[in-house]
Order: sequence, then structure tokens, then C-alpha cells
Amino acid sequence: MTLLLIWILLPNMKIFAEDVEPTKEEILQQRMSYYLRYNDYIVPWYYIAAIDQYERNIQDVRNDIPKREGIVSIQFSDEFWSGALNPQVNETSPIAINHFGGLGLDGNGDGLANIKDDADVLFSMVSYLSKYGLSKDDYKLALWDYYKNETVINQIVTIAILFEKFGTIDLDAHTFPIELGYQYSYGGTWGANRGWGGRRIHEGTDIFADNSTPVLSASYGVVEVIGWNQFGGWRIGIRDNHNSYHYYAHLARFQEDLKVGDIVEPGQVIGYVGSTGYGKEGTSGKFSPHLHYGIYKFNGKTELAFDPYPFLVKWEKEAKQAKRKKVKYKY
Repeated sequence: MTLLLIWILLPNMKIFAEDVEPTKEEILQQRMSYYLRYNDYIVPWYYIAAIDQYERNIQDVRNDIPKREGIVSIQFSDEFWSGALNPQVNETSPIAINHFGGLGLDGNGDGLANIKDDADVLFSMVSYLSKYGLSKDDYKLALWDYYKNETVINQIVTIAILFEKFGTIDLDAHTFPIELGYQYSYGGTWGANRGWGGRRIHEGTDIFADNSTPVLSASYGVVEVIGWNQFGGWRIGIRDNHNSYHYYAHLARFQEDLKVGDIVEPGQVIGYVGSTGYGKEGTSGKFSPHLHYGIYKFNGKTELAFDPYPFLVKWEKEAKQAKRKKVKYKY
């Protein structure tokens, strides 16, 4: 009777198990296992992972690009995969694909080169990149031949640098950009009018704090810009692994020795609150000390600003929770 009951319930149990959504951690582990499967080849895992992350980034913010179903997000054109003159756009025969000059390959040994199969897609990208060589310049050349866009290349290289540095693709942690324990205040100032230098809207959130209050990197990233801007004063621009450019402006000064190309992580001091800007280099004191924090997203075509206020509220809450938890377990 017990065996009969199990036999009746088993199909439903299987369906239930398949319907359970995997956790974020499980998805990242599975994705990483795919990358590492090809790490012994000529192409390092973080080169492949960076392309995949870039493709995922633009699919998340573009309505004109379909989201690829699967663990990985790399999408090839039919011409790339099957060959430009192949009458069968969804070709899966490796022999036919090769005959028409396509680059789709069988990555899992099932005899098919299926553009919908994650293993086949990754193996095809590995094969494509490996033809160019080992160096970073070779990687950039491969990206140029594939994307034909210098901005895209820079985005992908930045992601690869971050993945290589930290040895993981799990770089989604963020924190509030003002160190807790200091006095500060902020509100939703997105879209407010600004008049200096011509009529424009405010593309960010102002966080008011005393002069020289430490400013923290809100994310993992690579320093892309550092120096003077007539609007932002002493400012820093940091690019993260999600195509987002984090902009920190009106600083009193930068953290010592910080320079373009440096890799930063959440909570790292990058500068100090000031009131610089709205004039020639060195201009200061035209407004109350505050940090102007903005985020810009590159979508594969252009870079657009979006309101950082909801994210700041979230990161502030998480930072306070983490601080309370740390104090709790300290004793």
C-alpha cells in the first residue's frame, strides 16, 4: 500500500520540485560552474563571464532585446551561429553550420549545435575568443570584431577586471555612500531645477553632511574618472559590473593615492564631503557642503541617468542592519 501511494504521488512530487524557483545563490553557482568548465582552455573564465554579464545587463534594461532563457545570457545572431548564407536559420547540424561559415558549435557532445543550449553557446564563445590569443589586447580585438563599439568594449573589460580581482561573479553588494555615525540628511532631489551653467535638471541625490565627512564607494567598481569638473567640482566616477556609472561630486578632496584604474569595493573611503564646483578649478563655498550622488546606466547604445534615491534608502537600511548585527555579535 505504501509503495502504491509513493508511485501515485511521485509524478506530482517531481512536478513540484521542477516548479521551485532556484535561489540567487544557486543560479550564481550554476553559472560559475559553466564558466569554470572552460577555464582550462586558452580563455580565462572571467573573460567569458564578463561578456555574459554585459549581455545580461543590457537585456535587463532594453525592451527591444529579448531576454535569453537559460543560465547564461549570451545571444548570437542567426548569421553568426548558422552562417550568413545558410537557408536554415535555426541550424543545429555542426557539419551544415561549418559548411556555411557559421560559428555555432556542439559544447556538450550531443551531436547538435543548439543556439538554445547553454553549453553550446558558451563553448562557441570560448572558441571564438581563443582564435585571437591570450593577451588583454587580443581580448579587446575580439570584442571589437564582435561588437564594433568602443564603449561596449570598455564596459566588458571593466567587468572582467572586477571578476578577476575578486574571483567571483557575486559582486552585487552595495552600501550607503556616507559613513554611518556621521551626521547627514537627504531627500528625493531628482529632477529639481538647477540654473548654474544653463537651465537643467538635477540628476542625482544631494546628501548633506559636514565638510570632510568620509565618502564611501557604494559598490564594487573601477575608478573611471577622477579630477575637476566645473559643475561637480572635485568628483569621482566609478563603473561597476552592471554597466552603472556611480558619480560622486562636490568633494573637498580625494582619498590619498586614489587614481583612474583603481579597483574599489563597497564601504571603501574614496573621498570627503565638500562644497566644490560651479566655477573654475578650486572654486568652493558656493553652496552648503554635501555629496552629490548620481547613477548612470549604459544600455548598449547610450548612458542615461536614473533616480538613485530609492536605492540609497535601501542601502542605508541594509547598512544600519549590518552595523547592528555586527555590534550584537561582538559581545
